[in-house]
Amino acid sequence: MPNILGVSAFFHDSGACLVQDGEIIAAAQEERFTRKKHDDSFPVNAIQYCLEEAQIEAGEIDYVVFYEKPLLKFERLLETYLSFAPRGFLSFRKAIPVWLKKKLFMERELRMGPLKNYHGPLVFPEHHESHAASAFFPSPFESAAILTIDGVGEWATTTIAKGSGNSIEIVKQLNFPHSLGLLYSAFTYFLGFKVNSGEYKLMGLAPYGQPKYSQLIWEHLIHLNDDGSFRLNLEYFDYPVGLKMTNRKFADLFGCSVRRSESEIEQIHMDLAASIQNVLEEVVLKIAHHAYEVTGEKKVCLAGGVALNCVSNGVLARNGPFDEIWVQPASGDAGGSLGSALFCWHQLLGNSRQLSRLDSQKGSLLGPSFSNYEIRNLLQKKGAIFKEYGDEIEQASDIAELIKQQCVVGLHHGRMEFGPRALGSRSILGDPRSPEMQKVMNLKIKFRESFRPFAPSILKSHMHAYFMTGNVSESPYMLMVAPVKAEHRLSCEAELDEVEGLEKLLIPRSKIPAVTHVDFSARVQSVDPERSPFYCRIIEAFYEKTGCPMLINTSFNIRGEPIVCTPGDAFRCFMGTHMDVLVVGAFVLIKSEQPKGLKEEFVSYLEEFELD
Repeated sequence: MPNILGVSAFFHDSGACLVQDGEIIAAAQEERFTRKKHDDSFPVNAIQYCLEEAQIEAGEIDYVVFYEKPLLKFERLLETYLSFAPRGFLSFRKAIPVWLKKKLFMERELRMGPLKNYHGPLVFPEHHESHAASAFFPSPFESAAILTIDGVGEWATTTIAKGSGNSIEIVKQLNFPHSLGLLYSAFTYFLGFKVNSGEYKLMGLAPYGQPKYSQLIWEHLIHLNDDGSFRLNLEYFDYPVGLKMTNRKFADLFGCSVRRSESEIEQIHMDLAASIQNVLEEVVLKIAHHAYEVTGEKKVCLAGGVALNCVSNGVLARNGPFDEIWVQPASGDAGGSLGSALFCWHQLLGNSRQLSRLDSQKGSLLGPSFSNYEIRNLLQKKGAIFKEYGDEIEQASDIAELIKQQCVVGLHHGRMEFGPRALGSRSILGDPRSPEMQKVMNLKIKFRESFRPFAPSILKSHMHAYFMTGNVSESPYMLMVAPVKAEHRLSCEAELDEVEGLEKLLIPRSKIPAVTHVDFSARVQSVDPERSPFYCRIIEAFYEKTGCPMLINTSFNIRGEPIVCTPGDAFRCFMGTHMDVLVVGAFVLIKSEQPKGLKEEFVSYLEEFELD
């Protein structure tokens, strides 16, 4: 039974994936183990977890695959700096030591630590080949077009590929420095959010504004061709060789300076967010139409950082040329570890694919799980008060009742999700009918910006009754935004027209206000018993008690912290926040029942994390 280990590291997010005889056995991001958000270091812990989950030693691995070609990436770095010299010397001086210490000597890195006893071959596909493989090979499609759009790999920033059976062919490619992902990141930086982590904040901010600057962006920053290819006007950007994303000319174009992190968000910031989101959607649609033409495929798979823009995905699903769409849940660089392993198995070794009716991603529940024995020992050692259940149906019913009573519930159950979305395994849950719940969860539980929306987890059988998802039959990975149907909206257009910006938050917009964004949209996750049986039971129980077939679902963490991994992570987050209930395995803990001394022990929890 061949074992293939995929590895991604040293840019944005690192991760590892173990594929055994073509089946995805385990995958995880390094950040979940180190508790350092977006940890890009070599994934020692993630690799060790994958080996343990597969119950093998490093010497039993047949291939180790790194998700990109470091030498080709270094070539791009050198060529870019030479092209812009003498500009960018400070950036060059900062980057070179890192490359000389680690990145250029990837073979050495791959044969150290948990892989020191591995003596087999090392494989290096290209960055966008790994992305494309992660999108197509786990999908339920026999053939499909593949779009990979991100910041930059070695040279490629955007590719159109065609997948058929067990092979992928890249048909078209757009190279650095012309990058849709970096254009969006430039606005992320300009609006005061962190590049490579704050893009989703920009996406969430966009509905509060109007796309007043879209035309200015089209006129000065990007030229889009009929075939979806584009060129950026580099006079306005510093990212090719600088230490910043934008320059003074960029600021002068919009008549304002870079927003300082944590400063007040003004209307111009919301309008800029709306404008670049509008531009991104139009570019993605144009690329998709061309991909439809050149591949002749009626289905499409997506990966790369831009594929995590679920608003754009929703627009593509509703207005694009394809009949079906499948998006890799771990579309970022950590997901490249999964793609690289599958690329080796199918593309390089020529092994056939076994299609799954749903997909072969296993609900993206590919991380570690913990036994009730381990959890009980932890809780007893902490001195916690808890109730243990022997019946999951009874437990799900009690959890639903607590949510009905307006409790905020932390859920840690089963295997951890792979990718940035919590899907009901490491989630915080609430009542979507509550007009106060969005504010309560943002400010008292998540400790994050009040404008950030929450997602609804809805029973798959009820998705079309609440949301305008077009011909999309499911959205299991929370990667598509859809409008709330008219019959569930409230008549509030007049009130919304009278206010601007964050004041729109104060106006209820639907019968499920806690999961309805200010533009009447929602980031939908459909839940079915095949992928998430226990989570589905909780929502079904809530539906029976309330007539509402959905819950609020947000990731189990606070701002600045990765999603929780272990029961210990979950317990600490529960005790250090204003969460009401913790569900961990077969156990339920009520905050008000916990000993006073135990609560005081976790008061300093929040001080450990950078709230940026």
